[in-house]
Amino acid sequence: MASALLTRTPELGNDLALRLRAEIESYGNEKQIPFESIRDSCTRNLRLMLEHFTTTDPVDVGPPKETGRLRAEQGVPLAETLHAYRIGFEFLWSELVEEADQHEAVTDAMLVSLAAEVWRLAGEYSVAVAAAYREASSELSLQREQERSVLVEALFTGVIADPTRLGETARTLGLPATGPFVVVAAAVSEPGREALPAIESTLRAARISSAWRLLPDEQIGVVALPSGQTERDAIAAFRKHRTRVGVSPPYESLRDTPQGLHFARLALAGLSGREPGVSRFDDNPLTMLVAAAPAEAARMVRVKLGALLDLPEPERARLLQTLEAWYEAHGSAPETGVSLYVHPNTVRYRLRRIEDVTGRSLQDPKAVMEIGAALAALPLLSNGGVGGGNISRTAPK
Repeated sequence: MASALLTRTPELGNDLALRLRAEIESYGNEKQIPFESIRDSCTRNLRLMLEHFTTTDPVDVGPPKETGRLRAEQGVPLAETLHAYRIGFEFLWSELVEEADQHEAVTDAMLVSLAAEVWRLAGEYSVAVAAAYREASSELSLQREQERSVLVEALFTGVIADPTRLGETARTLGLPATGPFVVVAAAVSEPGREALPAIESTLRAARISSAWRLLPDEQIGVVALPSGQTERDAIAAFRKHRTRVGVSPPYESLRDTPQGLHFARLALAGLSGREPGVSRFDDNPLTMLVAAAPAEAARMVRVKLGALLDLPEPERARLLQTLEAWYEAHGSAPETGVSLYVHPNTVRYRLRRIEDVTGRSLQDPKAVMEIGAALAALPLLSNGGVGGGNISRTAPK
């Protein structure tokens, strides 16, 4: 029976290919799987199955493995690939039964034994197909991830400037061609660990496009935020993770991503030494500008607050706390007193003490501005300022 069917394998392969094309969605897509590829695979696998019944050699799972890898490369779902094999074995069995009618020596008992062997073979083939498919999928996934990582880094380093290449990169990364975009920089707890685990899939579920890169000390990403609502959704997603996150100002062209990364890192530096949270560059540009020039900021702190910093620890801490609260209260002694749980006159006394120590009047707008800038710089400098990383941290010229 098998020998007779072997002479018809080209015809049988074509018939099976037509059936698969009609019954399985992916197999009916000529662009995804050319019909010739289906027919060749069907013919080869049918010949292998039939030859199994004409020899005592072990089962050869080479062709099904080859098919599994090929379907993975073509993007055919594994479920549809395995369904194609189930149809293929049903087709083979029906052809064997029909051929049995031509052979009087074939008994029902022999057909029962043959059925068991056919479905045992089907099991071995299915296992081989699935294993090869998953192996190929893992390799392809790793390759795509590596290619994606290279493209993301190219955006951050600014090596892609040509508009056509930028457009192709955006399509590959799933980003829109134009903004607004923001860059996000999140501090990692330890090298190699994501600061925002699964953030890309989380944002995708909220219909927010993004592309990410993991560095030794940061996780950085480009996020498309076409509306205020998407920005609020993204910020809410970032806040769910217990880490420090800096967000750049919005920008329109992916060409400006390196500058966006610089601003995001400054925003992240503004959170240095503080509790986990999200810092937007535009929320406190003064702090961000101070972080941009740590050497100059250090000198400003020494010049404007030096005498205050030289006081004994208890008094220094008390006066700095009062000064910070006074700025947050917009210069109101009563509101400052409420936030510190002290009488307004106590606040006024401490402010006069600050004026005496610094030699600057808090009634002078220029002095208020300079002392405020120094106060904003103080936590950044005491905690090391802007951190390190593999991608250049200098502002693009």
